[in-house]
Formats: sequence, structure tokens, C-alpha cells
Amino acid sequence: MNTVCHTQLSFANLGSKPVVASFDGGKITSDAGALLLREIDRNTGLIQAVDACIDDPRDPRKVRHAQRTLLRQRILAIALGYEDANDHNTLRFDPALKIAAGHAPDSAPDLASQPTLSRLENRVTAKQLIRLSRVLLESYIAAHPGPRSLIVLDIDSTDDPTHGRQQLALFHGFYDQYMFHPLLVFDGLSGYPLAAVLRSGRSHASRGAAHILRNIVQRLQKAYPGVTILVRADSGFAVPTLYRTLERLGVFYTIGLIPNSRLRDRVTELAQRTQEDFDATGQKQRAFTAFLYKADSWHLHRRVVAKVEHLPQGSNIRFVLTNLRHMAPQRVYDVLYLGRGDTENRIKELKLYLKADRTSCHRFLANQFRLLLHTLAYVLLWHLRQAAAGTDLAHASMETLRCKLLKIGARVKESVRRVVLHCASSYPYQAVFAAVLANLRQTPVPLRP
Repeated sequence: MNTVCHTQLSFANLGSKPVVASFDGGKITSDAGALLLREIDRNTGLIQAVDACIDDPRDPRKVRHAQRTLLRQRILAIALGYEDANDHNTLRFDPALKIAAGHAPDSAPDLASQPTLSRLENRVTAKQLIRLSRVLLESYIAAHPGPRSLIVLDIDSTDDPTHGRQQLALFHGFYDQYMFHPLLVFDGLSGYPLAAVLRSGRSHASRGAAHILRNIVQRLQKAYPGVTILVRADSGFAVPTLYRTLERLGVFYTIGLIPNSRLRDRVTELAQRTQEDFDATGQKQRAFTAFLYKADSWHLHRRVVAKVEHLPQGSNIRFVLTNLRHMAPQRVYDVLYLGRGDTENRIKELKLYLKADRTSCHRFLANQFRLLLHTLAYVLLWHLRQAAAGTDLAHASMETLRCKLLKIGARVKESVRRVVLHCASSYPYQAVFAAVLANLRQTPVPLRP
């Protein structure tokens, strides 16, 4: 029998008693909350649907790890905070992740190592990625049962800095860096992602937006007959192709416009009035107006809403293009357009907490696959937040959910009859954890692609 030597770590004494630590505790996990993610996956069928999108060319006689298990292992680990495939060289032994991925902690083989997961990432094709994008959209529909009267779609782009020789990692002058330029679409009311598309570093913010929104809107109009759809975007998406597409689809929109001399001329008097009022009162002044405007590249006049502000720092003028013809200008700007700012928080969660910018593969398609894997992990945590309704974590960030519901220490024991996780007795959120599990069992949202 081989002898395994564990390094013993010494700490400051506790009174006269030495304090030591060693990594020889046996089957202990710090991620017992992974069982909640397993329940979510079982309820939604999300990873099963993902597996159905990807062909497995491996010889079944030589396969040690089923593709569905590989996908569960990778996506659940990302949701738990392990974004790198390298993490799995040791994480593959973690008993909680094994259970969540469908393996018994002791009697079943260990999970896959990094090379196996990397091979999966690099064999996904463009057609399979298209199918996978459809799964993301279908999962949104399954999570939002109809009928529905209003859907708000927020579309935005973000920078994804690169640090190697990845395909299509190009220099972007505005961001002053080599990068990818992902395009993201979220439900502006629920925060659910509907699309995550990786693009080359030099792509304009609006590239592909009209085509992506057309596919999304047509599917939503089919799923929710009679629904009203509003699209919100910043001035990076102020291109005629997008206006025309949304108008043909019967979709409302509020899209920021970059100020120019012609637009500023239309609000000169209003700007002078707000400045005079500011000079007289010393307090911030705001005023709104709306007018019809036609740029040289447009084939018709469109409505522009203008916000004119005067602050101690000076004048602040903003323009928003909209086809909401009868809504008051201030309501268009303050209630509808500014509401899209919350989507920036969703993008922040996706990038900072789910590490969706970990696109370090060489192949562009592999990096697109990674972006979708991280987005799917975000979906699992979105469902976890929904299940926390009625608790103190109902509006928690993804990172808070992870720290308080997933990062739970437990000793894992497997017997002939059952698997038991002995969680830490001092875990402070036991009641919330139990409530979340009860909610998950009451509200399954199966995905039927």
C-alpha cells in the first residue's frame, strides 16, 4: 500500500495549543449547493437540450465520459465559480460536482480532466452553435409562460479583451485594445438572456443586430400571439437597417442618437430657456420636447425625443429615436429609455461573476461555444434567483447567490442505500436553502425545443 504524505500547515497557537491544518479530510466539498443547480437542470432539461444540439463523433466503445456528463460538469462548474477548464484537473474529484453531474461520489469513476473538456469545446461546429443559440431562446420561452402583453428587449455590446492569438481577436480603436465584441440580448424586465453572439474585435456595435433581433422577434411573436415588443438600445445601434427591420416587424423601439448640429439646432431655444432658469434659481433644470427628423440616409421622417438639461457643469442634451408617436417625451425618456440601464448590470454579472469573457481558445468557434456555456450557467443562476422569491435573496446578485447558497461545506458519504451530505451545522442560511429547494420542486419549467 502506497503511503501518501500530506503537508501539515502550522498557524499561530491558540493559547498554549498548536493550530495545524492538512488536506486529508477525505470526501469533503465546499460546493454542496451544487445540488440546487442539479435540481434546476432536472426541472428545465436545459443541459439535455444542449446535448441534443451537439453531435458526438466518438467511438462509443472507447467513450469513458458521456457528452451530457461533460456538459453538466463544465456548465455547473462555471456556475459554481470555476471558469477555467484547468480547474477540472482537481475539481473532477469533488464529490458534490460528481453528484450534480450524475456520478456517485465513491463508486462511480471520476469526472473528465481538462484535455477531455477542451476537446469537446474545440469540436463544436457552426451549425451546432446555431442550434445551441436556439436552445437559449427556447429556454427563455419555457421560463416565461404566456400569455404575455409586453416584452422588453435590451440589446447591447460589450468589450471582451484578448491576450493571445485567438482567431478574429482584432484591434478596436474605440476601446484601444485587441478584443472580441460580443452582442447580447436580455429581457429588460426579467434579466433573462435571449442571445449571446461573439463577433470579431473590429465589429461595429450594430453588426448583425437586425438579423438577430428579427429571428428573436419572429419566434416571440409566434410564441406569444398579440404581444407588444419594445426594443431598447444605445446610440451604437442607431443605424437605418435596424429601424427598418423593427418597423417591418411591428416592434416599438427607443434608440439613442448621437447629437449633431442639426439636432442641436432644433432645441436651441429650449436649451437657452433651461440655462436662464438655472441662472435664476441655481438649481438643475430639465425639459423635454419631441419633433420629426429625417437624416439624409433615411427614407422617411421619424420621431426624436430630446432631453435638455442644465447642470452646474453645463448643458447636457440627449436625443432618443422612437416610433412611439403618442407617448409624452419625458415618459419615453425617463421610463422607457433609461430603464435599459439595468441591463448593464446583467452584463456586469455575466462578465464579472460568470467570467463570460474567458474566451482564451484559439478557434473562434470554440470561443463562441464558451460564451454560450457561460451564458447557460448564468441561466441556471437566474432560475436560482427566481426560486429565492420571498426570501432575503430574492434580488441578490449572482455572486451573492453563489456565496450564500452554493458555497456550503459538507462531508459526503455514500453507502449501499443512499448518498448523504452532512452540511456544516453553522451554515447560516439553512432556512433560505430549504425554501429555495421547495420552490424549485413546485415550479418546474421543462424545455421542449
